[in-house]
Amino acid sequence: MSKIYINKKEVKPNSIKDDLVIFLLELLVSAVTLMLASAIFKGFYVENIFYALVTSLIISLLNVVIKPLLIYLTLPITVMSLGLLYPIVNVIILKLASFIMGSSFVVEGFILPFFIAIFISAVTKFLEKLIVDKYKEGL
Repeated sequence: MSKIYINKKEVKPNSIKDDLVIFLLELLVSAVTLMLASAIFKGFYVENIFYALVTSLIISLLNVVIKPLLIYLTLPITVMSLGLLYPIVNVIILKLASFIMGSSFVVEGFILPFFIAIFISAVTKFLEKLIVDKYKEGL
């Protein structure tokens, strides 16, 4: 049986399946967090769990593609504010996802999404520690 290599590292066949399961768990956690934020905050709306999953996927892609550029562009403001304005990058990502999703995912205003972005980040990290990290420990 031939060996599989990714970035010059040998990868066991099951690890690819495990990575996919971890990615899907992270998407599900993110979707649940979006639905929770939608239930708590006015001006933040997700139509249903399907659109929350799609939005989570879009936000993940935006975080990989756009977020590094946004961090670079907002670095002077972030440094001057001692990092307090870093969530503005997350607000921009939420606004872009809202623009892409249309009426299925709505983020209104600019001040409230600042706090929603902090809420989403905190709850997502908490749920990932609770769920995803437990799965990783079992591997």
